[in-house]
Amino acid sequence: MLSQILALAIFVLMLVFIFWGKYPRHLVTLAASGGMLVVVFLLSMGSPEAVWKALSIDSMFHTQFWFAHGGVTEFNVGINWSTILFLLGMMVMVEEMSEAGFFDWICLRLAKALRFRPMPLMLSFMVLSALLSMFVDSITVILFLVVATVRLAHFLKFDPVPLIIGEIFAANLGGAATMSGDPPNIILGTSLGLSFWDFIRNNGTICFWGFLVVLLYFYFCFRKKLGDGIQTTSPELLDLDPADAIPNHNRFTVSVTIFLVVLFLIATHTNTGLTMPTVGVLAIVVTLLTTKYPVSLLKRVDWETIGFIVGLFVTVSGLEQTGILDSLAQCLYDISGGDPTVMVIVLIWFTAIASAFIDNIPMATIMVPVLLSLSSMGIDLHTVTWCVSKGTDIGGIATPIGASANVAGVLAAGREGHPIGWKRYCKYTVPAALMVLILSMVLILTMH
Repeated sequence: MLSQILALAIFVLMLVFIFWGKYPRHLVTLAASGGMLVVVFLLSMGSPEAVWKALSIDSMFHTQFWFAHGGVTEFNVGINWSTILFLLGMMVMVEEMSEAGFFDWICLRLAKALRFRPMPLMLSFMVLSALLSMFVDSITVILFLVVATVRLAHFLKFDPVPLIIGEIFAANLGGAATMSGDPPNIILGTSLGLSFWDFIRNNGTICFWGFLVVLLYFYFCFRKKLGDGIQTTSPELLDLDPADAIPNHNRFTVSVTIFLVVLFLIATHTNTGLTMPTVGVLAIVVTLLTTKYPVSLLKRVDWETIGFIVGLFVTVSGLEQTGILDSLAQCLYDISGGDPTVMVIVLIWFTAIASAFIDNIPMATIMVPVLLSLSSMGIDLHTVTWCVSKGTDIGGIATPIGASANVAGVLAAGREGHPIGWKRYCKYTVPAALMVLILSMVLILTMH
């Protein structure tokens, strides 16, 4: 009982400090994980084995971690190194693409094709944001889109905030469609043995219809503010050449080729037997071998997010090993009465509301062992997984702090001179998130 109280206290304190935002969130979770290892596992439980289980280093020495039938690894209590290595591989690869000018090139090319008209720009940048975020880290997508949007807004004299809010929503929704597009899905997929195509068949269908609804919603929200799309553009702007955004064409070609090969490996990993951490490591190795600036590239990787997730895994392991998450699973089961339909409704809204305020990455991390416990009680694992995936992904869009892409986008907009407050952000995102959540709930109940 004492171990449970201490574990829960450390976890709650971690959430309070994350929500407070005064200290870097990766330092908060790493400090919490240190507290969990020392205070709970060693002092309270007196169990070095629990520490070893939380660190889960031995999982990487199993053949199945790197090469397995179906391309999936088993869930381990503690740090999910499958998630860490795959996410790190994607980050390294995407940073090289960014430096090679890929994102600036595609953004300028699209803007020029639309003759820089504000309303078509908003809708098209939302589509671009969603498509790229299906395969590329949504934080990276948002950072380059915000900068590009602000620059265009200064040229064309329109308010960039509506476009930025739409791009943030679209990036999260696009990332929710695949296993590789959003950290919560990476955590769920690598932990529960799901494939890239499992996410496409289930989340992809839901996100497609949700995205159509959201496009219409944002069009009607901002059609008056951005005009009817007719804008007089200077000849100098129309004469811009997208190719000028590429500093080195050889580097550009190599980075895009690596990206396409990695996408192919992700899509075929269940056939080849290559697990997601193997694909991630291959992406790291090939990218570093082909770039002229490997050290500089590694410095630009978002190590803070990696540290944040590692700390979360260890902290959540404390809740798992002390039995708190089993109790949460039992509570959810009791609320639903074991009825699958009620369970779908409970899980979607529980995870959505929680993710809106405590970040969807820790919520997904918490729910993995909970889902496994529910599965042992006779609840279909796949059905409840899609509920948690949609709840964490969509619920996390509703507030400026619910997902990493939101935080990055709002901060980037502020640095560019266009601050976005809670009131203005939530005015548009909360109704959109509610619509997509209701649609997701209906479709999951219909499909499963």
